[in-house]
Amino acid sequence: MLIIPAIDLRKGRCVRLAQGNTRDETVYSREPVSIAKLWQLRGAKLLHIVDLDGAITGKPKNLDVVSQIVKAVRIPIQFGGGVRSLEIIEEVFKKGVDKIILGTSAYNSIELVKEAYKSYKDKILVSIDAKDGYVAIKGWRDVTNKKAITLAKEIIEIGIKTIIFTDIKRDGMLCGPNFKSIKDIATAVDINIIAAGGISTLANVENINAMEKYGVTGMIIGKAIYTGAIDLKEAIKTSASPVPANKKHRKRKYKKNKSPKDKK
Repeated sequence: MLIIPAIDLRKGRCVRLAQGNTRDETVYSREPVSIAKLWQLRGAKLLHIVDLDGAITGKPKNLDVVSQIVKAVRIPIQFGGGVRSLEIIEEVFKKGVDKIILGTSAYNSIELVKEAYKSYKDKILVSIDAKDGYVAIKGWRDVTNKKAITLAKEIIEIGIKTIIFTDIKRDGMLCGPNFKSIKDIATAVDINIIAAGGISTLANVENINAMEKYGVTGMIIGKAIYTGAIDLKEAIKTSASPVPANKKHRKRKYKKNKSPKDKK
């Protein structure tokens, strides 16, 4: 199970929001590069960076900072926030990030996801952010009438291998994840799930680690590692505990639904 520290960027600073609300912002550092180096030093194997300004405005606003982080660390970086066109995808990859996360664009334009996946394959991830089971977009400001599980099923038809799933009611609240919603989406689709939102104790880490048998392969931790509620080293150590062999979930190869014509 992979533990992934989150770095949320707003106006060039490292911040955390409560449920995505920009009016409930805590600034943890004005030096995001230093934070990235710290999480690397404490054992992180991957960084999750989100451009909050980009998520709200529709275009990344902190790519200079992202470029600085890329140059300062040796570990891979996955990036999202305002990535809503092939041109922006290309621009972001030129900054040196390893994977790009599509969120709002996955809801607004399945065709964009298809084109991105066609060009970049497994370097493209999809983020599904949900409130009460329904997809939220545009920096979580708009809640749609599409269920998260419905969108997830559409995504796997494209070939995407990994979905980042966030319950936004829990994000930044230090109240524990919505384990039921994580399990529901993980069991509904045969795809790797990275869980996010509300992870605030080592017990939470252990519980999500146990969900590996359902296809949960990683978890993103944000506020808890900034406040000290979770020690990153301890979380990584905890997540390294293997799932008992008889409980491991073996992913079957996903087959697209065939039309009657295909079956003949």
